[in-house]
Amino acid sequence: MGLLSRKVTCNAHGQDSSYFLGWEEYEKNPYDNIKNPDGIIQMGLAENQLSFDLIEAWLVKNPEAANFEREGQSIFRELALFQDYHGLPSFKKAMADFMSENRGNRVSFDPRKLVLTAGATSANETLMFCLADPGDAFLLPTPYYPGFDRDLKWRTGAEIVPIQCTSANGFRITKSALEEAYEQAQKLNLKVKGVLITNPSNPLGTTTTRTELNHLLDFVSRKNIHLISDEIYSGTVFTSPGFISVMEVLKEKKLENTDVSKRVHIVYSLSKDLGLPGFRVGVIYSNDDIVVDAATKMSSFGLISSQTQYLLSALLSDKNFTKNYLKENQIRLKKRHMKLVSGLEAAGIKCLKSNAGLFCWVDMRHLLSSNTFEAEIELWKKIVYEVKLNISPGSSCHCNEPGWFRVCFANMSEETLKVAMNRLKMFVDGPSSSTRSQSEHQRLKSLRKMKVSNWVFRLSFQDREPEER
Repeated sequence: MGLLSRKVTCNAHGQDSSYFLGWEEYEKNPYDNIKNPDGIIQMGLAENQLSFDLIEAWLVKNPEAANFEREGQSIFRELALFQDYHGLPSFKKAMADFMSENRGNRVSFDPRKLVLTAGATSANETLMFCLADPGDAFLLPTPYYPGFDRDLKWRTGAEIVPIQCTSANGFRITKSALEEAYEQAQKLNLKVKGVLITNPSNPLGTTTTRTELNHLLDFVSRKNIHLISDEIYSGTVFTSPGFISVMEVLKEKKLENTDVSKRVHIVYSLSKDLGLPGFRVGVIYSNDDIVVDAATKMSSFGLISSQTQYLLSALLSDKNFTKNYLKENQIRLKKRHMKLVSGLEAAGIKCLKSNAGLFCWVDMRHLLSSNTFEAEIELWKKIVYEVKLNISPGSSCHCNEPGWFRVCFANMSEETLKVAMNRLKMFVDGPSSSTRSQSEHQRLKSLRKMKVSNWVFRLSFQDREPEER
């Protein structure tokens, strides 16, 4: 092992998280309604497969783009030869315009401030390299996307300190929670470089409120730190309240072209809104020229192919298509969301009220044998191995309350969702349900008084690489 680097041999990737372990179990026994009807249904993948037909129809009507032609002439050679890391100007303009359209054209984006990356994963990691040194910390509100433990920390050496949010207020970000997280970082001798949020939230499926965004901007302004807003789900908002970008609040507070605006950065991607994760298209948007310049140079390690840029620049430049797509996609997401919620309710299960995303934050606290994370994992294992549904336990998202799960609904057919809901109802209504503790009501009441679990907090720190401290 001495011939390999410490980075390779350490256990800091996070692959042993239940979030990834559930995927591994699914891959061993994937559900197929004909070939493997008793297999595991994948409900741990936040993928949007509801509107592929709209994109496929566009491709049929626009063969030049798909065939890499311009005015009837092949441009394959042009696209296949060397392209620098700045990207195609036509694609950057189309992307900037689409980002504005996605936000109701209430704000505009300058293509010169865009950095192209191979997906949002690369965008977030690149920003960590630009904004933090090894051992510096970013504050993240809980629950948060499990992949951030890999994306933000593994190669950069940065740390995550959780901003503890609770179900008492719907997991909203508060002033006190921000201050407590900052103080916790100081106790750990960590230098806080910024706050990172997902808006809409992954895994909550809720949009960040104007009040929360104001709290965040005031906080980063006072602390002289950065704010990263990962807005990868901005086009998935299917009901009110609508999406509010941090860029809108900067504009409302007249903070454009100020030092604060230079410390606000946006991450975006086409993986969720257009359902194109395989195309690996992400962007960083920053008002700081130094960050844009450095991130652009770093992007050479994860570029978007010229062919992909050419195809998508044509797609995104078709304003009739983008307008109709965004509208229809939101209608389909709302309908599918309602199917999941009603299926859960039929099984006696509720979820957090949500208005965006490709998932629901599901409350299964009443199904736990005790108010512990051990009981949550026990329930999760039953759901994976007995019910054969792969869902993500809240502990993998660093939730400080056991019994919450993220359940995805847009990566499968409606028929598969019905099968999943029937399986879950049979599990809840089955023989084991009558033997569960009779004190469930008292347990739920006690959850409100429950203190933050040290175990959940340690999840961000237990896999540190000592050589980088």
